Amino acid sequence: MAANISAMAVENMVPNDFTIGIIGLGDMGKMYARRLSAAGWRVNACDREEKYEGLREEFANQKQIKIFPNGHLVSRASDYIIYNVEAASIDKVVAQYGPSTKQGAIVGGQTSCKAPEIAAFENHLPADVDIVSCHSLHGPNVDPRGQPLVLIKHRASQESFDKVEHVLSCLGSKHVYLSASKHDRITADTQAVTHAAFLSMGKAWHANEQFPWEIARYVGGIENVKINLTLRIYSQKWHVYAGLAILNPYAKEQIKQYAQSVTDLYKLMLGGHRQELEDRITKAGAKVFPSQSWDEDLLLKDEVLDRFSLGKKPETPLPNNHLSLLAMVDCWSQMGIVPYDHMICSTPLFRLWLGVTEYLFRKPALLNDVIRVAIEDNTFRSDDLEFTFAARGWSECVAFGDFEGYRDRFQSTQKFFEPRFADATKVGNEMIKTILENTRK
Repeated sequence: MAANISAMAVENMVPNDFTIGIIGLGDMGKMYARRLSAAGWRVNACDREEKYEGLREEFANQKQIKIFPNGHLVSRASDYIIYNVEAASIDKVVAQYGPSTKQGAIVGGQTSCKAPEIAAFENHLPADVDIVSCHSLHGPNVDPRGQPLVLIKHRASQESFDKVEHVLSCLGSKHVYLSASKHDRITADTQAVTHAAFLSMGKAWHANEQFPWEIARYVGGIENVKINLTLRIYSQKWHVYAGLAILNPYAKEQIKQYAQSVTDLYKLMLGGHRQELEDRITKAGAKVFPSQSWDEDLLLKDEVLDRFSLGKKPETPLPNNHLSLLAMVDCWSQMGIVPYDHMICSTPLFRLWLGVTEYLFRKPALLNDVIRVAIEDNTFRSDDLEFTFAARGWSECVAFGDFEGYRDRFQSTQKFFEPRFADATKVGNEMIKTILENTRK
């Protein structure tokens, strides 16, 4: 959008005293505050009033960041205000602080679901305020350089949009220009279903009281990605995933289909219906991965998959029917989703998930063995049963809009895996770095 305006012209457009306001200093808010201030911008920031003194102490040595007691003061003093709050709370917070917005300011949000965010802005911001929203498609502990950053020009002049783009350019991210509804459609296609798969794996291991890295059949290759990313998700805050799943108008349908795909495939395995299972998987694979001969062009290779392990890999790989992966591709096929269409604004986690599904479906010998194991080997029957229960449980929780149930389900499993979060985060960061190096342009 701003490609026709030179960087110098935009820089001259932004006055020296231009100030950034951040309402919400959770992990992502703090990352934004530190990155923006390090680039020379003056930042006004706040969180809940009871956190005021603690935040003042935390940021006492950062002169470019000024901590305020509340969002009224941040809104009155800032030229560009970013709301970094939970999607479920955005309406309440904007209703409280929006009317205090400085005349002629620019306001945006950093929530993962834009439908409630934009509605809150339209309902509670003064008419003279421009709306330019954003979304960094990565977590707070991931280097933003090279990662997708969605920019949404909702209600704004080109000048205001250019100012925001100039300010956020210090993150070094790749800018992607979308509408709010298109953003939510893509995040539902890429993030919501991906999260549901990992949440279900974690819940199934928890139900069986398994630490998968201690079990030989869960170590090495594809299993490394499953384990590390499951632990990575459960090490984060529950509301990040709940808001995206429950408030995104497109997400419920995808999550419901994933649970249905898991159920359908598990029933075929349980009933020994090999031909029907093979036909369904082959059809789904052909639809999602049109070419089956791209082994040299895979997102992930054996040497990459085997590099990241929390346990000791067995000398001989043990069988697995990979129900979670088969159901993912079946879900994409049923929904008409082509995952490669969203690579430009995908998260690192989605690229890893796509990488392992692609790895399975583009290796015919491996896929045939997976189908054989699904029918002939009962090793994973109890695991698959719990996984099916878990997938349906998450789907029902999302369908009912049950934030409390979502929180309770998430936090109980989070507590179970908590001792290994530090190791998983370290290994997961290395995995993300590697997948970025192996992602096709």
